[in-house]
Amino acid sequence: MSRVLCVAEKPAIAKALAGALGGGNVALRSTSSKYIKNYDVSYNFPQWGPCQVTVTSVMGHLTDIKFTSDGPWHNVQEQLFTTPMETLIAEGMQKVAKNIQQEAKKSQRLFIWTDCDREGEFIGSNIVDEAKKANPRIQVFRANFNNAEPSHLRQAAGRPGTINQNEAEAVQVRRELDLRTGAAFTRLQSTLLQKEVNGAAKGQVISYGPCQFPTLGFVVDRYFRRKNHLPETFWYIQLRAKPNGSDAKPVNFNWSRGRLFDRMAAVLLYERALVAGSKAKITSVSEKPTKQYKPLPLTTVNLQKLGAKFLHLSGKTIMGIAEHLYNKGYISYPRTETDRYDTAIDLKALVAKQHLNGKWGDYSKALSDGKFTRPRDGKHDDKAHPPIHPVKGIANVDGNADLTTKAHAQVYEFICRHFLATCSDDAQGVKTEVTLEYGPEKFHAEGVRVIARNYLEVYTYAKWDSKELPAFVQSEEVSVSLCKLAEGKTTAPTLLTEPELIALMDTNGIGTDATMADHIQKIQDREFAVKNRSKEFMPTQLGIALVVGYDRIGLEKSLSKPGLRRETEEMMNSIGHGTVTPQAARKKVVQEYLAMFKQTAEKKQVLVEAFREYTPS
Repeated sequence: MSRVLCVAEKPAIAKALAGALGGGNVALRSTSSKYIKNYDVSYNFPQWGPCQVTVTSVMGHLTDIKFTSDGPWHNVQEQLFTTPMETLIAEGMQKVAKNIQQEAKKSQRLFIWTDCDREGEFIGSNIVDEAKKANPRIQVFRANFNNAEPSHLRQAAGRPGTINQNEAEAVQVRRELDLRTGAAFTRLQSTLLQKEVNGAAKGQVISYGPCQFPTLGFVVDRYFRRKNHLPETFWYIQLRAKPNGSDAKPVNFNWSRGRLFDRMAAVLLYERALVAGSKAKITSVSEKPTKQYKPLPLTTVNLQKLGAKFLHLSGKTIMGIAEHLYNKGYISYPRTETDRYDTAIDLKALVAKQHLNGKWGDYSKALSDGKFTRPRDGKHDDKAHPPIHPVKGIANVDGNADLTTKAHAQVYEFICRHFLATCSDDAQGVKTEVTLEYGPEKFHAEGVRVIARNYLEVYTYAKWDSKELPAFVQSEEVSVSLCKLAEGKTTAPTLLTEPELIALMDTNGIGTDATMADHIQKIQDREFAVKNRSKEFMPTQLGIALVVGYDRIGLEKSLSKPGLRRETEEMMNSIGHGTVTPQAARKKVVQEYLAMFKQTAEKKQVLVEAFREYTPS
């Protein structure tokens, strides 16, 4: 009987896989690592027949990279763009690597069960490298799966694929480039500012990151837009009217001209309108169906944006909880760009798994009893994972041992309610539009009557309330209870909230859907920005000084703007698609950053002056 070694990316997935393949017959073995277990089972693979199977795991990235030679920070900076690098087993992972070699030595097949994304391809390729050190002839296969539900794992076990080596190489290249650029600029700005600016740097390492700097740039840009905003005065005609003889509250009508920034013009138009006295004429009344669309299927970016908005949790917290729920088998893989469901997925079966829940179970039963409608199709499909959805129901989210905190219960509940909402009808209503003339000026008002809440019954985060207008009749005269020339001022934009920052990062290609939360956390951990009481991002003086300093240097592609990193990510995508070689990508990106490094070093005094301006001595 042949032996198959299955290696997962995380211990929790290894345990789930062993349970799925072995049922109740699983033998547990300890390893030299206290965090890693080996599970021995027997399984009849459709493609290989009966096999002895060992299931084990790594703990995320197995390898690290470093420069082959190093030196003092103040002397070795520019050289880091060309210094050779080496790949080695990451600190603390030696026992994990040893276990893979030992188990591979006695196996004929290696079955990779890392997460099905670019990072997973890279980790999988590292596992293959370690296994082949002990068994060069071992056959390698790759599992394609998106959740830890037992039947899904068994299906994946019967459909082995191969590792995408192009995607793995894209990760390796990005890691190398990030280390080169990060180390060089961190050394430059840290040694320069610690030496030249008394007290400003406080002896700390002032870290540079190719993703964290554009993230900080968004925060600083909004800060200055708010700070430099000059309020402008505008004028508009405010009008209220209601049907004659009606007891209804007068309706606010909006001036069709909107607002004017010329006071004299506004006064002339206002005085012309007053000639009409206390009567206005209804010129049109129309009613038409309207709807509030149900949400699109859930992507990683939207999970973070909506979770921050509705649950008031940070993206970092949300992703940590989503990872926990995935490892425990409650939700599908939480890193996905896909917002449309493949027709092969049995969505009704997933809805039925929510019947047992005490909060939304009755709603899911109603969907199963005939109210189910297919989710909307978004425009994105990463061809790897479906949208995020629940795969296991929970009767009581507040009393479940796996939902260890209130936040865990909130995130799981949101994912379930969002999924059920996507399988519901849109909310339906009737929209009323009324226009009137007051003298020569035109005004309009809108109302809505909600007639079927549908998805809103379960999606309690969204609001859509009726705002009905009284019964206006076309061509009738109505009573004007108020007409005055009102004055207002333009307001400054608010500081960025986390949902807004995530949206900017997503639009501009900063980070991946899985790493955006980490970059946002890093600008806080490194004291470049903080959250105020309103959960808005405020740049610190250190953060402002960095962005202003680099902008003043006048680099062709600013380090604090998204364009440069977006180009790098596009280059990594090209490697993943096989249209650009890793060697060509390395050369192009290194040359670009090296030129900017040299320009920064030549104009380093500009950076120093920015620090002296914005940081206290």
